[in-house]
Amino acid sequence: MREGDSASVARLSDDSREELARGVRLRERGSREEARDLLVDLAARHPDDAEIAYQTAWVHDALGLEAEAVAYYERALAGAGLSAEDRLGAFTGLGSTLRVLGRYGEALALFERGLEEFPGDPGLRTFAAMALYNEGRSREAVSGLLKLLVESGGAGRYRPAVEYYADHLDETVP
Repeated sequence: MREGDSASVARLSDDSREELARGVRLRERGSREEARDLLVDLAARHPDDAEIAYQTAWVHDALGLEAEAVAYYERALAGAGLSAEDRLGAFTGLGSTLRVLGRYGEALALFERGLEEFPGDPGLRTFAAMALYNEGRSREAVSGLLKLLVESGGAGRYRPAVEYYADHLDETVP
């Protein structure tokens, strides 16, 4: 969290702002359980704060508590005041979490929403491809990843062929 990134942070008292910063520092330094305790308490006291909800979701994910992270991610995305970077992180985090929980259709719908706000984002597209695979839509998943590879320059001198086959995966020569 960076001060000024979030309009919601401006509404917090100095003490709450410092608690949020402390929770983020604890998570970043590996004291995730302590960070979780602090952030859950802070989220209970500030249920409409998108930044607190996002940071609370993140710490749950970092602890492998994906099911508990979902509601916090949803609160973060429903609220106002997240920076664009954190909003993108919330879309990616929630979509990935839903996918890990086996909620593939919900994950795909969330990634589509995220891509409406952040068109072409490679992270969202990559996680969407994984969810497509989980839904049994391997052709779409591979096609999307091949297009991403081409756009990133990763196909090198094979760019024309990879670009073509991204949309013609089943094509063979008689």
